[in-house]
Amino acid sequence: MLKSQIYSSRRKALRELMGNGIAFLPGNTEAPINYPANTYHFRQDSNFLYFFGLNQADLVGMIDLDKGIDILFGDEPSIDDIIWMGTQPSMKERASLVDVSDTRSLSQLSTYLSDAIRAGRKIHYVPPYRAETAHWISVLLGIKPMFLKSYASLELTKAIIQLREIKKEEEIEEIEKMIGVARLMHTTAMRMAKPGIIERQIFGRMEGIAFENANGTSFPTILSINGQTLHNHYYGNVLTEGRLIVSDAGCESEDGYCSDITRSTPVGGKFNSRQKEIYEIVLNANLKAIETAKPNIFYRDVHWEASRIIAAGLKELGLMKGDVDEAVATGAHALFFPHGLGHQMGLDVHDMEGLGEDLVGYDAEISRSIQFGLGLLRMAKRLKPGHIVTDEPGIYFIPALIQQWKAQNKFDEFIDYQKVETYLDFGGIRIEDDILITENGCRVLGPFIPKTVKEVEEEAAKSF
Repeated sequence: MLKSQIYSSRRKALRELMGNGIAFLPGNTEAPINYPANTYHFRQDSNFLYFFGLNQADLVGMIDLDKGIDILFGDEPSIDDIIWMGTQPSMKERASLVDVSDTRSLSQLSTYLSDAIRAGRKIHYVPPYRAETAHWISVLLGIKPMFLKSYASLELTKAIIQLREIKKEEEIEEIEKMIGVARLMHTTAMRMAKPGIIERQIFGRMEGIAFENANGTSFPTILSINGQTLHNHYYGNVLTEGRLIVSDAGCESEDGYCSDITRSTPVGGKFNSRQKEIYEIVLNANLKAIETAKPNIFYRDVHWEASRIIAAGLKELGLMKGDVDEAVATGAHALFFPHGLGHQMGLDVHDMEGLGEDLVGYDAEISRSIQFGLGLLRMAKRLKPGHIVTDEPGIYFIPALIQQWKAQNKFDEFIDYQKVETYLDFGGIRIEDDILITENGCRVLGPFIPKTVKEVEEEAAKSF
């Protein structure tokens, strides 16, 4: 884990941004799959990780803004814990790892909060996203579950966003390590993309790499020949010649830092002419975003630049027509690119979105569009040095959406539906990198991962 002083400095920085009261940061509990003793792979709450760094269940971090103290609440390991899980560190040992000197049992938590409430002190918490945590906060603070989000602290939420969205060197280093593991996941997928292979065979290899070299995946792996379905989690298709496989996957470190990479590979290792044409458009959009992204630029404008590349490329192929800028302004290109260019990334693969997507990706300068496609842009605000964002343009041929728009004669001045219908069996292509905004521009994080047509074909030609 990171050095203990990093966590204490983060807590100090939070105090300097906040007013008075208590910052109440509950960690996560174990979550059962189908009965209490059979639990999912444990994932700690990211805000708790940021300030208290401990990747164990049933802990609570408290930053008392008035008294200037930090408290770690948790129980000492019982003999049952030791029997089933082995020797466990004491609470004092855990606390020392994150530079906390005051530890208390969970039985003392209710009293501490109740005393603070009776004294008229503000209890700051962020909106809970797990039912168990919501229930716990509801009981401890006496707030009905339906009102928890209303009483959540906007002051604490904004302070956390301000701190977490600018990545420090130690965080960048962790993320780049995870991109290194993601490279192995994706090059393995490229080499395995052969006719007759079942998707789950590749999925299993990728997941295995994530657990062998990291702390598992950072989100459920997307791996499918049906790339037109943006978040496809079915892995039962047999790969056949002429199809493309979209693999969108990443992993996370023991400290919770994530990677998120997408590559698209032709089954059999060679792009046909039609696949190559669409792939080159998506690649050019990806590269245009890298060229455009720099401090003080709205990421929405980077999204627009990538969208223009997509619309212009599709126009050259006869799939779109008319004025490119007008087509993008009206959202006609979203038939093929119906999502945003990217999102912030860090301790969460969609970093901090549990705090509220509009608070993380938007601000007083820029608000969310209601336009189809553009409205799904998760990150739109001005870029700053230290932001890490994903750059993931794509082109998809979604039969149901194409048929709906055609029936409505929607944007028929910009879309040649007759030509588009010849691509109904195409699927989709997405290319995604993780980029760091620097003082003068941006850089693609992590080691080289094959991305051009030539590079992908060369990697796919290697034996697994």
